Amino acid sequence: MNPKIDELNWKILEKLQDNARESFAHIGRSIGLTAPAVGERVKKMEDLGIITGYHAKVSHAHTGHQLKAIITLRAFMGKLKPFLALVNTFEEVVNCYRITGNENIVMEVVLKDQFHLEKFIDKLIQYGETRTNIVLSQVIANAPMNPIKKIDGSL
Repeated sequence: MNPKIDELNWKILEKLQDNARESFAHIGRSIGLTAPAVGERVKKMEDLGIITGYHAKVSHAHTGHQLKAIITLRAFMGKLKPFLALVNTFEEVVNCYRITGNENIVMEVVLKDQFHLEKFIDKLIQYGETRTNIVLSQVIANAPMNPIKKIDGSL
């Protein structure tokens, strides 16, 4: 276990991952600390880069994006770096990962409809070969980080 993340810090992280807007006073009452002590621990975890931000979860379907897809890209020779320089300008891309294996890139994208998907793929194919999977439903979303356990189940 990371020495900077003791049992109390994990409890704080659990509460913040469940509801990032939870008050330090409420978190403190549930784990046996004062609000200032929780605040101090949270600030330290932010300073150490353990907590990297706080985010609102927004439903793509309720914002007019009826289609979610996972697109992989196998970049053509010499096209990966130009793609990496450009991908952050694509408003459709909500997550993008550079990966190992046959493909170089995995993107999670949200789109208005299949016509929007077709236009988006047309933009991508100049950089490489794409493979598209339409997301039917989300089985797990933003699962919380937990302490890493040893094979025997202990921390």
